[in-house]
Amino acid sequence: MNGGNMEKKKKREIGRTRALKNNLYACGLLKKICPGLVVHQGIARFLGYFEWLFYSAFFMRYVIDSLEKGSPFGRIMIFVVIVAVVSAAMSLYNSILNGHIFPICRAVVNKGLYTILFKKSRNVELECFENSEFYDKYTLAMEKADERLITTVEAVFKTFFGAIASVCAFVFMYQVDPISVLFIIFPVLGNFIFNRKISHLDYARNQDMAPHNRRIAYINRVMYLPEYAKEMRLTDVFALMRRQYREAITGLADVTKKYTLKAVVLHWLYVMFTFTFIFEGLLIYGAYRTLVSNSMSLAQLAVITSMMVSTTWILIGFTESLTSLFKNGLFIEYLRTFLEYKEKIPEDTEGLDPGNTIHSIEFRDVSFSYKDKEVLSHLNMEFREGKTYALVGHNGAGKTTLIKLLLRFYDPTEGTILLNGRDIREYELKKYRALFATAFQDHRMFSMSVMDNVVMGEEIPEEQKEKRVREALKLSGAYDKVMSLPKGMDTTLTHEFDEEGVVLSGGEFQKIVVARAFVKKCPFKIFDEPSSALDPIAEAMLFDNIYESCRDNTLVFISHRLSSVQNADWVYLLSDGTVKEAGTHGMLMDQKGIYADMYTKQAKNYLALSQDEEEVTA
Repeated sequence: MNGGNMEKKKKREIGRTRALKNNLYACGLLKKICPGLVVHQGIARFLGYFEWLFYSAFFMRYVIDSLEKGSPFGRIMIFVVIVAVVSAAMSLYNSILNGHIFPICRAVVNKGLYTILFKKSRNVELECFENSEFYDKYTLAMEKADERLITTVEAVFKTFFGAIASVCAFVFMYQVDPISVLFIIFPVLGNFIFNRKISHLDYARNQDMAPHNRRIAYINRVMYLPEYAKEMRLTDVFALMRRQYREAITGLADVTKKYTLKAVVLHWLYVMFTFTFIFEGLLIYGAYRTLVSNSMSLAQLAVITSMMVSTTWILIGFTESLTSLFKNGLFIEYLRTFLEYKEKIPEDTEGLDPGNTIHSIEFRDVSFSYKDKEVLSHLNMEFREGKTYALVGHNGAGKTTLIKLLLRFYDPTEGTILLNGRDIREYELKKYRALFATAFQDHRMFSMSVMDNVVMGEEIPEEQKEKRVREALKLSGAYDKVMSLPKGMDTTLTHEFDEEGVVLSGGEFQKIVVARAFVKKCPFKIFDEPSSALDPIAEAMLFDNIYESCRDNTLVFISHRLSSVQNADWVYLLSDGTVKEAGTHGMLMDQKGIYADMYTKQAKNYLALSQDEEEVTA
């Protein structure tokens, strides 16, 4: 039992050490981005504590002592004026900080930090975004990162100077009256014991409330989301949700009742120890010493009462900043873990120049496992220059994974992929990927113009851009639709930032994605289910345009509709992560294997659909 407690304590101490190191890491990171902000934060925090201690420990004592001793009024006023001038200068400095320097520095931090974060997120491999644990840490690191970094460094200075100020306050009070120091025990107990217990209580209560709050948040969200509107009006599901909402509210009330008594007692003890005992106790003690025993001067009474207030607030601030230090340590851990992550396939990988020609790409005994599950197994295939290839097979056969390996989103677990006889890992990654144009099935539209969504940042001479985009849209079949939009190719897609933006149908979006592959000049083009959202006529026209416009390119199609790939020069049928059949359409039909069976079944379905359409027309 004791061994277990020792182990937990050890882990807790390791966690605190790491949290402190993380806060120092935050200081170093902020200093790198905006050193001026770190310097000004330190100065401002130092001056703040200095001002508190000066006025409470020295200024009051000097003025009252001078008055009691009958010092010349002029000398006292000179001292007061000097203090006023210095105080005004400090106030002006703080005003300049808050009104000018800090706002500019925050903008610099925002730009600098997110430049680092975006560069890092752009550089990590695709696997990181598909790893839920890594992605959660990434999103936590990105959320208000600039504000939280600044707050963390503020807490570091507040803790550091707060500790020094607490010691100084202790020494000053001891010099005035050693016994008065004992009263500091009360706010120490209030902050470090009862306030900590309150924090633990709040954490436990929030944990118990979390399921009920999630339920309430879900219901609140569902009530205004458009995708739920039809069901809400066509069914009586609202009654069920209202019942769940009431149950969640009742749950919150029950949790509150569970913690009420303990919370009230702890808050009462916190207030009594932190404020009441020290204020009332020290006043009574000072009044007795001054008025009854005549063992304390008025100046001493003024100093200890003033110090009492300052010390209490210094200790409260120190405690809060110390707590923040450990809380912020967790956020910095996410940020630090993300920034220090060593990429497996960094986007800025240097290497050989692959040139502009692809003579051959060969998969040689390639295997790939994802999360300990084998996706591809000893796969062999080859793509030759200027040929058209089709990758077919059922869902989960490994077609999309194969393309991800080809584009080096991942590297094979075993085997090699060769470009012109050389391992693709030897090439400079950006130049290697520039050899490919892709139209993915799981496409995404950006809140930009149609033209920008087609060009996607591709370096095209400005005088050629409009012409090339127009040609690409015509080939994909999206041109007439785009030109019917309010601003033609300059129309913004989605309503994200533009109220006049347009949301197209799934088929029209897919055509724009295909146009991306048309507009890019490169030797190798990949079309992943390019016609999945199109009708048969549009599909036939699209494939005719692809074959015609890309006859000088190496083409790879991924398609479930075998009728659309029967004109390919070579077909690879994948199953269970490897090539089961390979050949031309005619060769595979003659084999009467998996491909022939799939094609025959699909042909029957097409024939049945055609007959149904003829009957409806008749």
